[in-house]
Amino acid sequence: GMPVDFEAFFNHFSPFYNCAVLYVFVFVLTASAWLTAPLGWNRPLNWAAFGLVLLIFAVHTYAIVARIHISGRPPVTNLYGSAIFIGWGCVLLGLILEWIFRIGVGNMVAAVSGFATLLVAHFLADGDTLAVLQAVLDTQFWLATHVVTVILGYATTYVAGLLGILYILGGVFSTALQARAGNGTVGKMLTTMIYGTLCFSIFFSFVGTVLGGLWADDSWGRFWGWDPKENGALIIVLWNALVLHARWGKIVKDRGLAMLVVAGNIAVSWSWFGVNELGIGLHSYGFTEGVLKWLGIFVASQLLLIALACLPPQRWLSFRSEN
Repeated sequence: GMPVDFEAFFNHFSPFYNCAVLYVFVFVLTASAWLTAPLGWNRPLNWAAFGLVLLIFAVHTYAIVARIHISGRPPVTNLYGSAIFIGWGCVLLGLILEWIFRIGVGNMVAAVSGFATLLVAHFLADGDTLAVLQAVLDTQFWLATHVVTVILGYATTYVAGLLGILYILGGVFSTALQARAGNGTVGKMLTTMIYGTLCFSIFFSFVGTVLGGLWADDSWGRFWGWDPKENGALIIVLWNALVLHARWGKIVKDRGLAMLVVAGNIAVSWSWFGVNELGIGLHSYGFTEGVLKWLGIFVASQLLLIALACLPPQRWLSFRSEN
């Protein structure tokens, strides 16, 4: 019948694989735009990249809607679904950032996060199985509201972290942060983006965590039970709060903010993957072997970036010119 034919077409079309390939193309376009900025090619190349992201985003969205249509439930019932949905959230944010700031950073965020999350879906998940759910996950309303807000919390925190990485790499290895943009520098603009994204991430992660508690109360008769996944969500909320307070209290400036948001990547990844690997608690819907190794590699890479950012400003190419 219709659904079966559609599912066959969907698998043949393999939209997520095609999206992943195109995100790489966006990365190349945006990198080219930055490299050719002295020639004045950055504008047309950035617009081309933006148009391409819009197109891929449409396919990405269509593919998620198609999965909902095939399975009849929200798109986040396993690792595969959560990965493609977190990617969707990150790309949406990238589009918004690009629309506001127009310096190619949003395109880069979309390309890297879109590709990385689809890579996770492809290699770390057990493929797109549309598996049968645990009974408790079958309550549509809570599943939709809680999971969507939590995943937007994940996505926004990752985007802030990605912007932090761009700040660190661009600052240490190039003079990019000193380039003029808007009515300031690229560095200041990146900081504004990080701050704005953080405000969203604390909102979504907090609201999502509270909704999770309401759902738990509905399902298990308790609002909070220090379940590993609940703790993981709480860590994200507390970390985002810590970063914002460090910023408001002038404990950190731009460089410190970039370092803290990169650490946020570790917090989210722990909540998303690490917690499940513990194999205890009501939320561990059994992920695959090999995840822990990759999680370890990822955490190490983030710690390296933070260590790199600890270099004094006079060793950063972007700030050397000031001194």
